[in-house]
Amino acid sequence: MTIQFSATDTPSETTGAPCVVVGVYEEKMLTGAAARIDEASGGAIRRLIDSGDVSGKLGTSHVLFALAGIAAPRVVVVGLGEQKKFDGARYARVASEAARTLKTLPIVSAVSYLAEVDVPGRDMAWKLRVAALATDYVAYRYTATFKPKEKPKGDSFGALAFAANGDAQAALDAAAAIAAGVRCARELGNLPPNICNPAYIASEAVKIAEQHPGVVVEVLEREQMRELGMGSLLGVAQGSANPPKLVVLRWNGGGDARPFALVGKGITFDTGGISLKPGPGMEEMKFDMCGAAGMLGTFLAAVKLKLPLNIVCILAAVENMPDGNAYRPSDVLTSMSGLTIEVLNTDAEGRLILCDALTYAQKFQPQVIIDAATLTGACVIALGKHASGLMTKDDELAAQLLDAGNATLDRAWRLPLWDDYQSQLDSGFADVANIGGKNAGAITAGCFLARFTEGQRWAHLDIAGTAWDEGRKGLATGRPVPLLVQYLVDRCA
Repeated sequence: MTIQFSATDTPSETTGAPCVVVGVYEEKMLTGAAARIDEASGGAIRRLIDSGDVSGKLGTSHVLFALAGIAAPRVVVVGLGEQKKFDGARYARVASEAARTLKTLPIVSAVSYLAEVDVPGRDMAWKLRVAALATDYVAYRYTATFKPKEKPKGDSFGALAFAANGDAQAALDAAAAIAAGVRCARELGNLPPNICNPAYIASEAVKIAEQHPGVVVEVLEREQMRELGMGSLLGVAQGSANPPKLVVLRWNGGGDARPFALVGKGITFDTGGISLKPGPGMEEMKFDMCGAAGMLGTFLAAVKLKLPLNIVCILAAVENMPDGNAYRPSDVLTSMSGLTIEVLNTDAEGRLILCDALTYAQKFQPQVIIDAATLTGACVIALGKHASGLMTKDDELAAQLLDAGNATLDRAWRLPLWDDYQSQLDSGFADVANIGGKNAGAITAGCFLARFTEGQRWAHLDIAGTAWDEGRKGLATGRPVPLLVQYLVDRCA
C-alpha cells in the first residue's frame, strides 16, 4: 500500500488520530512531544521508564493504550538511544522501527512527532523526507506472484501525518515522488524472470510514458541494434529466446540544456551463459536487472518532481542464457564503438551490454553519463552490502555523487580508476578482453567501461552489493534511486 503523507500542527496530547508516535532517549530524556503527553497523562511515560518497561534503547518501541488525558487511543514510544550518539543513520533506523510498529496495529492513520527530534547537521526537510521514505519502504509488500488473499493485519495503514513547521508539505510531496521511484525499482527487481523479461521492462517504460505527459519513449529492437553495430550487446543476447530491448526514455524539462544520461544494466536473468554459474544462489540472478530498475525508478521520480532538467534514461534489457546459439569464451565481439572485445568469460556480460549502451548514450551529447549495474561480485567482497562502488575519473562528479549518497544515507565509496589497471585487460586477439583476472575485479570492470566513455563526464555505480537483500526471502532495495535523485535535485540548485 502506498502511504499518503501530510503535515499537521496539532499538539501530541490533543490530536484525535488513532495513534501518535513520540521518542525518548536512553537517559530518561523525553522529547517535547513525549513530555507533553507525559504531563497531560499525569506522568504515565516517566512511570514506565522508571519501572523499566520503556527503556529508550535505540530500535525499541512500546505501544501504550488509553492514557488518561490523551486524545489519541494509542501512543507509540520509540527508543532513540543515547542522545550524544544520535545522528542521521540512527534517525532513519528510528523512523523504520516506528513504521514497523504502526504496520502491526489495526489503524488506518497516525501522527508522528519524530521530526521534532534534533539531528545534527540536518534540517526539517531532510528529517521529513527520510522519515517518509523509511515509512514507505517498510510499508511495501511484494504480492505480485502470491495467491490473492485477505489483507493481512496492518495492511489498512495508509496515511501518516508529521508534526512540522515551515513548508513541510513540499518536503513530503518530494518524498512521495522519490518513494514512487524506489517502489518502481523494487517491484521490477522482485518480479521473477519469467515475468520480468526484456519485453516486460520495455512495456513498463511505455506505461510510464503514457501516464506522464512530457515523457517520450523509444524501444529499439534487435534489427535496429544490429544496424547500429551493437555487436557486443547482441552477442550476450543471442542465446536467449527472449529478444533484447534497448529502451530510451526522455524528459525535456531543461530547455536547450544538454541532458543527463542515466544508463542501466538490465540482465533480466543471468545464468552466466556458457560459463555457467554454480546452482546454489543462482535464483538471485533475477536481480541482475536492478541497475535498469534503479535507473527507471530514478527517471520516474525525476518526472514526478518535474525537475527542470533534460534527462535521457537508457535501459539495456537482455537475458544471458546458454543455448546452442549462445556466445562462447574466445568469441570476439565488435562493439558499437568499433572496439573489438575478446570474451574470456561469458559471465562477465553486464559490461558487454553496457559498453554499447554507453556508446549509444553519447549520441545525445550529454553533459554527464552515469551508469548503474549489479556488475561484480568483487565489489560485494570489497564493500559488502552497505556502500555502492563508485568509479569515475572526474573528481568533481565523484564529490557530487558521494555528497548525494551521504545526504540520503544511500552511500557510495569511491574506488580508483587508474590507468595502471588497464593492462589487465590486454588481449592477444582483440582490442580489449572482457575480464582482467581475479585481482581488482570491480576496478577492472570499471576500467573496461572507461574505454567506451573517453572524453565524457562519466561515473559508474556498482550496486551488486546494495541492490537487494541476501537470502531466499531477500527483496530488492531500490538503491541507488535516492542517491541519484538527490544528485539530480542538486543540479537544479
